[in-house]
Amino acid sequence: MTQQDEQKEAVAQAAAAHVRENLPQGALLGVGTGSTANRFIAALAPFRERLGGAVASSEASRERLTALGIRVVDLNEVTELALYVDGADEIDPGLSMLKGGGGALTREKIVAAAARVFVCIADAKKRVPVLGKFPLPVEVIPMATNLVARAFTELGGAPRLRAGFVTDNGNVILDVHGLAIPDPLALEARINQIPGVVTNGLFAQRGADILLLGTETGILRFERTRDGSPESKD
Repeated sequence: MTQQDEQKEAVAQAAAAHVRENLPQGALLGVGTGSTANRFIAALAPFRERLGGAVASSEASRERLTALGIRVVDLNEVTELALYVDGADEIDPGLSMLKGGGGALTREKIVAAAARVFVCIADAKKRVPVLGKFPLPVEVIPMATNLVARAFTELGGAPRLRAGFVTDNGNVILDVHGLAIPDPLALEARINQIPGVVTNGLFAQRGADILLLGTETGILRFERTRDGSPESKD
């Protein structure tokens, strides 16, 4: 197991402990997608009977939850989720995230919007001063692929179609390289106005409330304060 894998495992276990200690029996939670989220799902197994169920952000996560005997609930049956736990491809000091490397960004953003608290779990390499080194995923309606690609070229990005990939919603992904994103909230809103864009991978309007960050020396915890700024809890 690499050091990065060890950090992913540590934050997954910490997130599971947070669920066990803070959610009442029978509560519903949202579950993300990706390698770190997969570890979190596995960490729920010892106390799965306490959970009322989970809303999955992808078919892959749904299958993992079902295999563990955790009831998967349709979001349309839920008014609100107590908690959403997911990883990130990048997270900045303001707890805005870049997500979508696994292609589940649209459903991730929907489930995150339904949750009172968003807990991001990430290894140390995912924390960056400015978002954008990791290509920005954008889910696009297929007929608009070239139109959207031209719009990103005008923004200074280099869009590339994710070859051979179709989202759970039947759409394609453009991965936009070469963008530095000092103001993720403004760029998220701007991209959403491009016709044909379903979702973009910036999670700034709905950023993380809590970050559990795996490091060489242990887990660091950051929480968003009342004024919206992050605060270390260690």
